[in-house]
Amino acid sequence: MNKQKRIRDYQISIGTLPIGSLNAITDVEGVRVGHCTLNSGAVQTGVTAILPTLKNVFQEKLFAAHYVINGFGKTTGLMQIEELGTLESPIILTNTLSVGTAYEALVHHLLNENETIGGRDGSVNPVICECNDGYLNDIRGLHIKQEHVLEAIRVASKDFSEGAVGAGRGMSCFQLKGGIGSSSRVFTIDDEEFTLGTLVLSNFGRKEDLTIKGKNIGKMIADIESVEDKGSIIMIIATDLPLLPHTLKRIAKRASIGLSRVGGYMGNGSGEVVIAFSTAAVYPQNSEKSLLTMRYLHQNKIDTVFRAVAESIEESVLNSMITAEPVQGFKERQRDSLQNYMQLY
Repeated sequence: MNKQKRIRDYQISIGTLPIGSLNAITDVEGVRVGHCTLNSGAVQTGVTAILPTLKNVFQEKLFAAHYVINGFGKTTGLMQIEELGTLESPIILTNTLSVGTAYEALVHHLLNENETIGGRDGSVNPVICECNDGYLNDIRGLHIKQEHVLEAIRVASKDFSEGAVGAGRGMSCFQLKGGIGSSSRVFTIDDEEFTLGTLVLSNFGRKEDLTIKGKNIGKMIADIESVEDKGSIIMIIATDLPLLPHTLKRIAKRASIGLSRVGGYMGNGSGEVVIAFSTAAVYPQNSEKSLLTMRYLHQNKIDTVFRAVAESIEESVLNSMITAEPVQGFKERQRDSLQNYMQLY
């Protein structure tokens, strides 16, 4: 991914399932990711856009679900995903106090693509997710503008950067530098190959809890600063496997396994939000037929998918840290990079 050194480049392989060609969420056909990064002194923030399909996602919605592990967060759009089981917009990630700006920008984007919104087709459900980057970023300055959101959407592509980019620019993970990380897994069901990919915005954890493939290296890192776990993480799961919304919710719950494997404890002041969607079928905004059909996975065959989620989330978190360079920002605060401690592993 943009020639960045990722966790596997340190000879650390997570799990047993094979990875996709990019080992990223964009291994799922049609999914694209784009960033807009603000990096100037006290301003260390940005926007990341996940486009779930090459098609018009409002007109051809995808089956989706969400799961909230701990609900200290301000994500928009979850209520309608829960009720209808569909995703009808790109997913925008940014900092906590910029949710409103991102929401309005995404509405403008969707209105430009769909002349019928606000008329024949009623309203739209924009999905904005956030983490608080206020340690490194002057979050009160409200530096994210609508043009930054639209730029992240515009540049979205199959290959994208990880670490301290986009929404991840000012994020911290285990009191080191966090940010954007991704991974994927490939598996076979009934002689058909399917892909599941994940992307995280990591901003959680205490240094002493950091665990890499079962080894607690956090305790070995000097100058441990003990703090409460008040961070957050947004986890996005995409797959081309045909799954119904209630099954997508089941796999979303397994993200907590990958999170705990790296040392996450989901503290009281932490927000852990998972959104899962499938690109295998579309739910049309308008249909002449009342009865529609689709393939779907039998529940008894889901264990491999559970494993794929857990492995991919674990690796995504580690990729978000290992690809992130050290950052100095607001009030000259700094976050070091995990890159500088890999000799402890």
